[in-house]
Amino acid sequence: MTNVFDRMIGQTAVIADLRDAARAARGLANRLDEHAAGAVSMFGEADGNEDLGDPARSSMTHAWLFTGPPGSGRSVAATCFAAALQCQDPEVIGCGECRACSTVMAQTHADVRNIVPQGLSLSVDSMREIVQVASRRPGTGRWQIVIVEDADRLTEQAANALLKVVEEPPSRTVFLLCAPSVDPEDISVTLRSRCRHVALTTPSTADIERVLVDRDGIDAEAARWAASVCGGHIGRAKRLATDPDARAQRESALGIARAATRDSTAYKAAEDLVRSAETAAKAISAELDEAETEELKTALGAGGTGKGTARAPRGSAGALKELERRQKSRATRVGRDVLDRALVDLAALYRDALVLSMGAQVTAMHPDKTDDTTRPMASYASPEQLLRCVEAVLECREALDVNVKPKFAVDAMVARIGLAMRATERV
Repeated sequence: MTNVFDRMIGQTAVIADLRDAARAARGLANRLDEHAAGAVSMFGEADGNEDLGDPARSSMTHAWLFTGPPGSGRSVAATCFAAALQCQDPEVIGCGECRACSTVMAQTHADVRNIVPQGLSLSVDSMREIVQVASRRPGTGRWQIVIVEDADRLTEQAANALLKVVEEPPSRTVFLLCAPSVDPEDISVTLRSRCRHVALTTPSTADIERVLVDRDGIDAEAARWAASVCGGHIGRAKRLATDPDARAQRESALGIARAATRDSTAYKAAEDLVRSAETAAKAISAELDEAETEELKTALGAGGTGKGTARAPRGSAGALKELERRQKSRATRVGRDVLDRALVDLAALYRDALVLSMGAQVTAMHPDKTDDTTRPMASYASPEQLLRCVEAVLECREALDVNVKPKFAVDAMVARIGLAMRATERV
């Protein structure tokens, strides 16, 4: 494995900042070890000569917020930074070869906790439990590190529980939060103000193509196409290049644009889109569910031999029921995420038609659909009509965010698109 920061694609400036911070953290950890009696804390010395918690005066601080659009690699950047903070190589920051780097990247390091929402939100109970564990001294590494993926899914109570410990952090704990943006709808203003902000950018098409070819061994032509239509999302580019189901789902989403103009096809297309998202979510969840269920049953004594193994331990039924509840919640979230990705594709298609209609010289999000879809759409509909179509898709996404049933939300969307596109007179 190469240096951990090599996994961050197209983020040269950010890598340099994170490497400097990890180097500063290494020196700070050594000083903390030398002053175990407490003369030095992560946030300043007892004599007040310096304030290491002020990002303006130090490259290292106790709380970080990684933001960027989908596919920019927020969680990857946070994990790479965590590995660099724990790296044991005396010379190289984030060497990628030592045990600390390997275990952090594999998410098995004892002092690094990855918090990933299994449902639609992160609850206050789960956050309190994590905060309590994270407040302990590290066992094997330099720091206790908590990575919160999708911090925008924190409930208000969970965000407050996290804020309390971020405001008064233990000297050996580092929090790495990931969110789409610094908008108050994604992260609370108070919590954001306590973090050092790291803004990631969308990787270029050329960078994504190179990764697919060099790292994943994908054919150059397939990699070029996938990189051009993935919306800057490396993981999705790989799925599009290798998974026929992912390509079929994209076609289903983009087919809404044509189907929505006719009542005879609009609602069937909407139903097919929702069903395809549910099918994809079930496939993803089933693979995860099976492994988790077997692991829990084994932990509860299933498959054991000897006296007493025939009867399940007390409380095992409750544990299995709780696991099923979490799995069901996760399946719902995965389904919403898959459907949301399809809606983003559809909005981008209307956006391509809109910029063509306006004569703007910008890169298309779906260049493979220019001749057969977006150009005819741009000549058929006015910019105002296309804009209303974009708004209909965005309203559907907002409806899903407030837990409107997908079928109702998508049906309402195609109805709005149909009304907009049937007003065929150019304005």
